[in-house]
Amino acid sequence: MTSQCHNTEVVTEPAPRELPDPILDATRASVLAVGVRRTTLTDVARRAGVSRMTVYRLVPDVTTLILEVMSREFTALITAAEQDARRRRTARARIAATTASVVRRLHEEPLFRRVLDVDPELLLPYLTDRFGTTQRVAAAHVRRMLADGHQDGSVRRGDLDLMAVALVLMVTPFVVSSRLLDDVGREPLLAELERLVDAALRP
Repeated sequence: MTSQCHNTEVVTEPAPRELPDPILDATRASVLAVGVRRTTLTDVARRAGVSRMTVYRLVPDVTTLILEVMSREFTALITAAEQDARRRRTARARIAATTASVVRRLHEEPLFRRVLDVDPELLLPYLTDRFGTTQRVAAAHVRRMLADGHQDGSVRRGDLDLMAVALVLMVTPFVVSSRLLDDVGREPLLAELERLVDAALRP
């Protein structure tokens, strides 16, 4: 007899680091100015008006800083998207509307647009190799909304962890294919995405 098990860490929202806002703001400014690959801890320290050693004591490398900034930005974005959808009658409708709103907002977010413009190859691993920090943040939010859908009966029954991860994986190509959405027609595609999510979760 075999037992089914899966990794629930991907649907546990990463605990935020206690990093000062000026450091995070300086990291964001550096990425917007020069891109991810050319951002350095030295540049971040200069922009924040602190010594380089101060930054080194907070984080081990610049990648950690950039991930923290992206997580902060994405958490604020998904919270705003949930607010957009709060008047929808059922949890399923709120999930579908929030999903489309997140994709729309990401494509309008300056930090994400800068990554697409300067370092688009950095997004490829999130399609092929790893479940990233922002995807884990998204999965945690989705899991909570799915649980609401189980409560009100609008979402089909199933393993919440697996459903949350599956939904995030389904939506990720819409996120990283910003230019393709522009070519085909962003709003019609986002409306279709909303219908797809609704249909996938319908009891």
